[in-house]
Amino acid sequence: MWKKLFGNKQPKSSGTIQNNDGLDPAKIPQHVAIIMDGNGRWAQKRGLPRTMGHRAGVESLKKIVKTASDIGVKVLTAYAFSTENWNRPSDEVSFLMRLFIEALENEIANLQSNNVLIRFSGETGVLAPELQTTIAKATQRTKDNTGLVLNLAINYGSRAEITRAVKLIAQDVIDGQIKMEDISDQTIARNLYTADLPDPDLLIRPSGDLRISNFLLWQLAYTEFWFTTTNWPDFTSELFIQAVRDFQHRERRFGGLKKSK
Repeated sequence: MWKKLFGNKQPKSSGTIQNNDGLDPAKIPQHVAIIMDGNGRWAQKRGLPRTMGHRAGVESLKKIVKTASDIGVKVLTAYAFSTENWNRPSDEVSFLMRLFIEALENEIANLQSNNVLIRFSGETGVLAPELQTTIAKATQRTKDNTGLVLNLAINYGSRAEITRAVKLIAQDVIDGQIKMEDISDQTIARNLYTADLPDPDLLIRPSGDLRISNFLLWQLAYTEFWFTTTNWPDFTSELFIQAVRDFQHRERRFGGLKKSK
């Protein structure tokens, strides 16, 4: 699973699990996905412009990246901008695009020094040229890192991702690369943005909404969900640890029966 990204090396975390975390090192989720929701609501409650909520959300992500790396999570996928977010007011969208550039440029040295490999899921080819350049530089600079994989979903929608995968597979059939009867679950998975990553073990959604908002529909088939009413800018490392701790107490059966004692 990891050879494509890391060769024969195992990913390393940047720290150790503290005893008072109460976590079982053998049950750390490999892949945690987060819907970073509630930035606007956080700002509105404080009488601030929504843009301030988005800035605060970046700070929360920085903390959670470090925490995830410290406890041994291998992949962290963060939903940063969906295909539906283009429907927001144009000034907010423009701010978010500038914020992505600023955050990547400001944090890339820190990510590099902490051995974080950054990658992107979504249709990034239609983004502004400056943002595309920043994404390419961040990807290139961290491509040999062997620590946490930070997967940012930008201009991402799961239905669009699956549609894209179907088109790629159809083209392979037309080109004679594969036969229609050979198409399987694995064929589809190989054509998703997350092709070389494990499916998420845990999905975290802050802000109180109980939905997945067109996020990783294929990949979340057997993912454990964890919800909180806390808005993303107030999401702390302690809450992240709590989500992982709760995950460790769940029994994952993947469609099978409960194990007999």
